[in-house]
Amino acid sequence: MPSWGDVLNSLKSAPNPLDEMRGKYLKRMFEYTGRNVITYYSGFIQKPRIDGTGIDDNDKNAFMQAVCGLDRTKGLDLILHTPGGQIAAAESLVCYLKALFGKDIRAFVPQMAMSAGTMMALSTSEIIMGKQSSLGPIDPQYGGMSCAGIIEEFNEACAAVSKNPNLAAVWGPIISKYHPTFIGDCKKAMDWADVTVKKWLTENMFSEYDDKEDKAAKVVETLSSHNATYSHSRHIHADELWSLGVKVTQLEGMDNRQIGECKDLQDCVLTIHHSYMHTFASSNAIKIVESHSGNTMIIASNGK
Repeated sequence: MPSWGDVLNSLKSAPNPLDEMRGKYLKRMFEYTGRNVITYYSGFIQKPRIDGTGIDDNDKNAFMQAVCGLDRTKGLDLILHTPGGQIAAAESLVCYLKALFGKDIRAFVPQMAMSAGTMMALSTSEIIMGKQSSLGPIDPQYGGMSCAGIIEEFNEACAAVSKNPNLAAVWGPIISKYHPTFIGDCKKAMDWADVTVKKWLTENMFSEYDDKEDKAAKVVETLSSHNATYSHSRHIHADELWSLGVKVTQLEGMDNRQIGECKDLQDCVLTIHHSYMHTFASSNAIKIVESHSGNTMIIASNGK
């Protein structure tokens, strides 16, 4: 008869069914595409009040783990589900992946890749989206506030006080909340995002077009415009992106072969997505970076 310790050790060593399911369908996606698959998933929907769900520099370690041993000649399909995060970290991740896979990177967005996640998607050769998928505006945020909104408010204050000095009493307390370099920092953050995304678009997605600079400018000017998008949380769907000239491929009908339990590629991708959603809902994981080869890094929360 097994002892208490034997039973406990057996339970601890038993495979997690969610880990098995994610791994199974990541391998199945590799069968569909013949391309390397890496997922970059955040639990921001299930854990909205927990820090650490956004893109940050710790993610580089997770990607280094995920790419280990992959045949880089097969390209990369990057599955993104993220609220965004630090521009510097996103820029560094894109540079790292481009150094390994060149231009041969596609982005799959089963549900959402917002803000800096949108920037990462726009760095790829094409974006695969379903009817339920969305990207978001790329206007930077500073301390949770829109940089464009802050500059807009500051300019409005300057114009109002210039026209009627008595309004200084009204605008003074509002503008005084900004530290001396705040407006300049906001402007630089906006320029940084715009220049970076334009560069990525012209180098990859639009590289074969004669008017690539104009095409890139159109995309960036719209997605970074606070007036055009209204809110940083705005969900931008495939049809809007098509109208801007973004290379978006429809997930539905992309590969209708049945492989194993999956009736088509869409079925496979959405099963992967649902597996991650269940993992975040039933564990303390807040981010997972994982490859089809089984290389996985799970970033967990302390529960606070």
